[in-house]
Formats: sequence, C-alpha cells, structure tokens
Amino acid sequence: MRYPPEFIERLRYHLPISQVIGKRIAIKRFGREFKALCPFHGEKTPSFTINDEKAFFHCFGCGAHGDAIGFIKDYERLNYK
Repeated sequence: MRYPPEFIERLRYHLPISQVIGKRIAIKRFGREFKALCPFHGEKTPSFTINDEKAFFHCFGCGAHGDAIGFIKDYERLNYK
C-alpha cells in the first residue's frame, strides 16, 4: 500500500525531528542544532547532528543522513512500505 505524498509530508513535520530522535537516544542542544553519539556506529565523540529547521539528521562519522521517518526505519530496522 502506498501512502499519498501529502500524508508523508504531514507526518514528517508533525513533530520536530529532535523530539522523535530524543525519545530513542540522548541528545544535547548546541545552538540551533542538537548533537548526539551516533546510534548507527560506535563513537566516543558526538558527530551526529539533528536540525529541526531543516528536519534532518546527519552523521559526519558514518554518513548516515535522513528525516524522521528514515531515522525510525533505520534505528528500529523496519521496512518502509
């Protein structure tokens, strides 16, 4: 079953991405962004950034990048229909 693009957009912007990710990993505010240890690879220094204004996350260590839906899909190891 495919979802209409309008539904996906509303879902993406329903909550700030920092709230979605912050329920799963520990995050800290740094200016307008948030930082955390990347949940997709082992690291000692935070290289995982979250930007609410642009609604995406990015890891400078492993290159993981995406939106709230992509984070949940990858973090929970789910298939996206």
